[in-house]
Amino acid sequence: MAAIDCGTNSIRLLVADASPDGSLRDVHREMRIVRLGQGVDASGVLAPEALERTRVALADYTAVLRRKGVERVRMVATSATRDAANRDDFFGMVRDTLGVDAEVISGDEEAALSFVGAVGDLDAEDGPFVVVDVGGGSTELVVGALVDGSAQVSAARSVDVGSVRITERCLHGDPPTADEVAEARTVAAGILDEAFAAVDVTGVRTWVGVAGTITTLSAVALGLDEYDPAAVHLSRLTGDDLHRVADELLGASREERGRYGAIHPGRIDVIGGGALIVEVLAAELRERAGITELVVSEHDILDGIARSIL
Repeated sequence: MAAIDCGTNSIRLLVADASPDGSLRDVHREMRIVRLGQGVDASGVLAPEALERTRVALADYTAVLRRKGVERVRMVATSATRDAANRDDFFGMVRDTLGVDAEVISGDEEAALSFVGAVGDLDAEDGPFVVVDVGGGSTELVVGALVDGSAQVSAARSVDVGSVRITERCLHGDPPTADEVAEARTVAAGILDEAFAAVDVTGVRTWVGVAGTITTLSAVALGLDEYDPAAVHLSRLTGDDLHRVADELLGASREERGRYGAIHPGRIDVIGGGALIVEVLAAELRERAGITELVVSEHDILDGIARSIL
């Protein structure tokens, strides 16, 4: 089986085999930065060059699926396509390239799939959990627990703030000015208030962060010379760690951020904005739930999508 997640910043592929006990065994994982959501926040449309970058990546993924003999595929598309006036151009491209239709899932379903993928390697006794996915265009919060080996989601919300959106809206300098950073914090906190109003985190014991923004921050905090999924998976970051990394990245120029071997080139210009959002989340979770540590998971919505077609 195969899962494809097409977000605002990246498109990712997971090919997996299902074990008799229902667990997944990775056959192939891959990520490309295609920036599908380039300029969507301002223009309301998907840029032709962004659609072409996505088509090229999807054509390569389709070749992988054929080589691996994949029989079941589910592709989901999230924030950028939900907001675009020319979304039919995207759907037609996917159908012509992949041979199946992409699904534009709701923010709440996106959050639930992220939760299912994220908590599989964790101890049920560490729950309830709040799983957070900071994407390029949106941020998802979902609260739930593991009960008899199954994920049970109690609340979920997606809001339109992500690393690409906050960078394009507020962080224009290189590096951003103090006023730009202050404005970005205010904007992010205001939008995230909507998520916390819908998702009660009272009583939550463990904060789990998933997807590229948060895993990249972990790699930077760990001082990795190059990205290492094994080192990142289930790593733990304190609020002080997150504050230090956010200040470091927001205070650096694009050229300086480009010297970090652990940051994918496609994230260099937006990782500061992503770090700022995670720092705001850390402050809110400390205030609302007394949580002072982030657990970073390499498993996320891709794993949830794959499990949905078992």
